[in-house]
Amino acid sequence: MDDNLRQAAPVSVDVPLISNQNVLMNIALIKQYHENMSIAKIEPVVFNALRRLNMENMAYKRNPDLNDEERFFAMLLRAVMVRDALVIIDRPFKIIPHLKNIDYILQALKNVEDLYLNCHIYDYEWMREKYGALSK
Repeated sequence: MDDNLRQAAPVSVDVPLISNQNVLMNIALIKQYHENMSIAKIEPVVFNALRRLNMENMAYKRNPDLNDEERFFAMLLRAVMVRDALVIIDRPFKIIPHLKNIDYILQALKNVEDLYLNCHIYDYEWMREKYGALSK
């Protein structure tokens, strides 16, 4: 399999969280599956990542109990658990519709930038104004 495919780490409404698992397990499953890590080894890694985003309180919530920001952060942290992640954020304003611009998402990416190799954000042309200087 091509390495880029193994590194693809989507953040998208089309790749939802597993609704009967809490956030901790949704994020941990990536390392458990791809690297055969035990929950005991991955749990501190997940809590460290949650702490970086000030989101430790959502660790034991399930998808239906999350607000839009929490859901986005859970998807983002799940994505960055992929080894050498190439994060692909698909239509972030569909996940967090009330955001006025991309700044909140960019700050989150900066807080975990050492956990991924690269990030690409894809959206429709008519959303361009929300991206400010990024869209130029």
